[in-house]
Amino acid sequence: MEEWSLPALFEEARRIHSVASDSSVDQETLRKGIEALQRCDEMVSKLGLFSLNETKDDVTTANLKYLLVPFYLGELIEKLAQEDRISILKLSQNKLKEFISICEALELIPEEELEISGQGGPDTFATRRAKKIARFKRQRAAEAKLQEIKERRERRGRSLRATALSTPIEAGEEDAVDDDGEEEREAWLTAISLSVCKAFDLLDMLRKEEEMLLAVKERESKEGEKEFAREILDERTKKAEAWHQNAATRAPLAKPVEPITCATFAQDVIEGRANISQAHEHKHQPLIFGPASLVGGRLTSERERMAAQVFQPGYRLPTMSIEEAGLREMEMMKKWQERNAKLMEEANSSWHKDGPRSAAEDEEAEEERARAWDDWKDDNPRGAGNKKLTPCG
Repeated sequence: MEEWSLPALFEEARRIHSVASDSSVDQETLRKGIEALQRCDEMVSKLGLFSLNETKDDVTTANLKYLLVPFYLGELIEKLAQEDRISILKLSQNKLKEFISICEALELIPEEELEISGQGGPDTFATRRAKKIARFKRQRAAEAKLQEIKERRERRGRSLRATALSTPIEAGEEDAVDDDGEEEREAWLTAISLSVCKAFDLLDMLRKEEEMLLAVKERESKEGEKEFAREILDERTKKAEAWHQNAATRAPLAKPVEPITCATFAQDVIEGRANISQAHEHKHQPLIFGPASLVGGRLTSERERMAAQVFQPGYRLPTMSIEEAGLREMEMMKKWQERNAKLMEEANSSWHKDGPRSAAEDEEAEEERARAWDDWKDDNPRGAGNKKLTPCG
């Protein structure tokens, strides 16, 4: 490859770049393409093919394709797989910036792209969206134009082959068949315009990736070594898995403990006077003072009942515990809900399902009430009930 000419090196590197863009290639092929492009870059620099004082009109058609060398080099370097990813990103960005600066000096970048990139305003979502849309439209137009040129060449090639078969070409006329240099120049300028759009997009993507990697590297440096953090994470994962395995093993054998519903028994468990496994019933007898505590609450005679009333407290003693009162209230509430449900069922089954009465039924009912009132007035004339209160009654 060292003795190859510049056109041969460029065609080989271009072939590798095309294969790498369409599909994934091994790292060895990528390195061969990068080496060929680096040789092309050195030869272009030694020959001085491009100058910052020139424009695109001053560059010959045969040399236009060599403007793509830094772009191809930046794309292939970005695809390299190395441990130090940040250095790869920086090398790729440098080559892309070099390509963009050369194209800008040769006036190959559209004015609208330069205006959008040169704006000093805030980088908002709206500006980024407008920039991407304009760039995408230019990229689609360039791709369509390249496809059109390709189809035009294929049609001309088929027509030339058909003409050659029908009319033999004499000696010295081969060079006159394909002498369309304007079309070749148009194709390379369109390819450069397409590469400029791709270079701007790739440059933005590489900048974002570099920012993320630097942020991750800074966070790792603050938290400690990466291997140490990984060991701690593995240890925590193992502990969590072991705990879950033990819990799953104990689950079929363990029985849930019945909840404590007695406040007195819960206080005894907390203070250590009782064990949680002990059976407990909600039976709390009120404290008995005076002689009644001596006879065990079994009062059989009038004398014992009178003696039990001596030295009793001046307030009414409780007859049940708080838990028993709560259970009784719950039972009352349950019965009340059942009664309400029964009443609702009866209401739904009688007048509620009958629906509203018609106007004729309402008139008949009103007429019946009026007749009943008239009959009552006939049976009870005015003042009939006050005859005993009158002086002459």
